[in-house]
Amino acid sequence: MMLRSALTLAAVLAAPYALSAPAACTGKAPAGELTATRIAAANSTRSEPGLYEGPVWIKDALYFSDFTFGPGFPSRIMKLDASGKVSVAIEDSGSNGLATDGHGNIIAATHKWKSVSLYTLDGKRSDLVSKFEGNVFNSPNDMAMASDDTLYFSDPDFQRTAAPGGQDKTRVYRVGTDGKVTVVDDTLKNPNGVSLSPKEDVLYVNGMVGEHGVLRAYPIVNGVPQAGKDLVEQLGIPDGMAVDCYGNIYVSEHTDKRLRVFTPAGKQIATIKVDANVTNAAFGGADGKTLYITGAGALWQLKLDVTGSPY
Repeated sequence: MMLRSALTLAAVLAAPYALSAPAACTGKAPAGELTATRIAAANSTRSEPGLYEGPVWIKDALYFSDFTFGPGFPSRIMKLDASGKVSVAIEDSGSNGLATDGHGNIIAATHKWKSVSLYTLDGKRSDLVSKFEGNVFNSPNDMAMASDDTLYFSDPDFQRTAAPGGQDKTRVYRVGTDGKVTVVDDTLKNPNGVSLSPKEDVLYVNGMVGEHGVLRAYPIVNGVPQAGKDLVEQLGIPDGMAVDCYGNIYVSEHTDKRLRVFTPAGKQIATIKVDANVTNAAFGGADGKTLYITGAGALWQLKLDVTGSPY
C-alpha cells in the first residue's frame, strides 16, 4: 500500500506553498486562568446539533470541520479568512480532525471513508491510508504529520456507524513513509487528540483509561515511538490538542469547557476557559500567536505571546 497516491504526489509537487521553518521561540507561555473570546461570525447556522473540529491554519486562513450528529455524521470544511469572513471551503468532506502536510494541502480524518484523506484546497480528495490488516478503520479522529511525512493518527469509534466495517479495537497508528501501517498503542479506550513535540521526538496522545482521561507521551527513537508513559492523569474527557513552540501541550477537556496547558514534564501552568463544549485547538494568525479553539457550534480565539503548531 502506498502512502501517497499519484494525485497526492502531483498535488505536493505542484503546490506553491510550504510552511516556513519555525522561528526561534520567544515570548512568555500562558499562565493562570484565561478566557477565550467567541468569534460571533462563526457561530453555527445549522439547525441540527453538531460540533466544529480540527482547526488548522494554512497560509492566511483557518480551516475547520463542521459536522452534525445525523446519520453518517455529515461534515463540511469551513474557512475563516483574514477579514473574519466564514465560508464553506469543501462541501461533503466527511471529516473530523484536520492537519496540513506543509505543502498547503489539508490532511483530514474522514469518517465518511473510514480513512485518512488528503484534500487540495479546491476540494480534490485522495486516500493517504485506508486499511489496516485488510479492514477499514473505525472513524479516524485526529492526527499529526512529521516533517518527513510520517503520519500518526487516532482511531476511536465515535463515528464508527458513518460507514460499514471497522477494526476490532480502538488504536493509535503510525504510517511510515513506505506506507507501512503499524500500531503505536491499543490500550487506550477511544484515543483522541494527537500531537508532536516541536523537535518531533515525542508523540502525545490522549484518551481514556477506565473512567479517567490521560495524556500519554511516547518518546520517538530513530523515527519509531517507544512505550508510552502517562504524563497527566485524571483529565476530564480529553479531546484535541495543540503544542506551542516551548513544547507546552494545550489539552481540550470536552465537557469541562476548557483547555489546560501542561509543560513537557506534565506540570499545569494555565487554564483557558470557553462557554461551550470544546473539541480542539490550533495556532494561527498573521504572527502565529493566536490560539483558535473549536467546540459545539462555536469558534473562539485567544491572543497569546507564543507561537505554536498550526493544527
